[in-house]
Amino acid sequence: MAKICLCLTAGTIVKNLEILEKNRPYIDIAELRVDCLEPDERFLIRRFPEQAGIPVILTVRRDLEGGNFAEGEGSRIRLLSQGLAFAEADRRKNFAYIDLEEDLNVPSLEEAARTFGTRIIRSSHNFKGIDEDIPGKLRKLRRVGDEIAKIAVMARTSADALALVRAARETQGTEKILLCMGRFGGFTRILAEKLGSQISYASAGEEGIPLAAPGQLSAGELVELYRFRGIGPETKVFGVAGYPLNVTGSPRFFNAVFALENTNAVYVPFPADSLEDFMALAEELELSGVSVTVPYKEKVINYLGSMSDEVEWIGACNTITRGPQGWRGTNTDMRGFSDSLLDFIGALSTGAEKFKVPKIKRRKPKPLVNLKGKRVTVIGAGGAARAVAAELYRLGAGVLILNRTVTKARNLAQPYKFHWGSLDGRGLEQMENFSDIIIQTTPAGMEGNPDRDPLELYSFTGREIVMDLIYEPERTPFLLRAAAAGCAVLNGYDMLIRQARYQYTQFLKRDFPPVLLSRVKF
Repeated sequence: MAKICLCLTAGTIVKNLEILEKNRPYIDIAELRVDCLEPDERFLIRRFPEQAGIPVILTVRRDLEGGNFAEGEGSRIRLLSQGLAFAEADRRKNFAYIDLEEDLNVPSLEEAARTFGTRIIRSSHNFKGIDEDIPGKLRKLRRVGDEIAKIAVMARTSADALALVRAARETQGTEKILLCMGRFGGFTRILAEKLGSQISYASAGEEGIPLAAPGQLSAGELVELYRFRGIGPETKVFGVAGYPLNVTGSPRFFNAVFALENTNAVYVPFPADSLEDFMALAEELELSGVSVTVPYKEKVINYLGSMSDEVEWIGACNTITRGPQGWRGTNTDMRGFSDSLLDFIGALSTGAEKFKVPKIKRRKPKPLVNLKGKRVTVIGAGGAARAVAAELYRLGAGVLILNRTVTKARNLAQPYKFHWGSLDGRGLEQMENFSDIIIQTTPAGMEGNPDRDPLELYSFTGREIVMDLIYEPERTPFLLRAAAAGCAVLNGYDMLIRQARYQYTQFLKRDFPPVLLSRVKF
């Protein structure tokens, strides 16, 4: 079973012990990063294992390998020797592990470690990228059979992360630690057990305490959010794929549901700069299902073995599940959007009859009457806009599609005989006849790009109903401006919850339990 190791990078022994105590419920091992200690504190390391009360890794990382130690190899070896000196017969009072880099060759240090039961982790850290032959390097790292080989590489692309996962498969049965640093490799820390990696290194998650390596999750996240200790061979793995994927609440939602139901599953974020590489990664990891987000909702169709009618006629897919014919694609954005919008409109109408959402018909459906007479502007023409346009057509609305690239607006609008235009002065003139409801479907205003307003030249009258599919931040500059003008506004959070419930049904082949709604959130 993979273990969680807390990396202790504070400047003093007392602070590190304080951090360890806070994280004790989550961790199995601690790594004392001696290179992060203040110079005077380094003399106090020998008693640390006894003070910690759990197995401890002794590490003095050089600056060349992402550490802070720059005083020379002689001084570093003396520190490592000091940590092993005066070993106790009670091995719990000694360092359980010592991290020695691949090029460090000090036989006396290694002999002292083995004599007193301190296991050697023979490590290699590549902060510039990924090694060409990880399986070969892994075999060469272990000088004798009792050493644990560790390879940590900087995944700069999805292809790098894929290479490490393939290396893990090729080295099954080998005692090892494999992980990707950086944003593309976070899943390797969560799925350490699936990769056959013995240790997952975690941070304190405390402000002011530096990460030991880029991309580390906190020990609390691993245990409480991802239920790290419950991940095993039979655990189903789901996830969300997109790029840059800076904002996603899906892991919080699905993992909370899995925990409340005691479902043996985990939901993991996969930032992916290449859909091709991600789909190969999904095969390697045998993912059971994936939420597909920007910018892959249209491109993912090329990888499907089968698809729902909705996906076939709108050309966008946000949910894929593994089946006998490969990946099956569905779209839960459509119903999530219409359920949310219609309930919102119903709530605004005092005494109005609650809107009912008709079932989706096969192929392109005939228009229905829920929004008959409503004139709607849709901003954007991407995957989310495709789902929105299809539902607006199904519900009988008159629609104008506006997009910066006008050909995309035209291509989306024409199958439904909608109006279309560009986000320019002419488009704003067209909006005068399509302003009952305005729906913003682009990433403009999302966290990481917070200042953009795709309709900054439009003057709200206060009579419009305005919906933005973004949910973080809670109100984008676009929604703030609409609300200030007196418009009724709705962000994408309610839609997100609704479409996630439909995704749950696709993933687990059962209805979402309504009783859980009040207990989970994004």
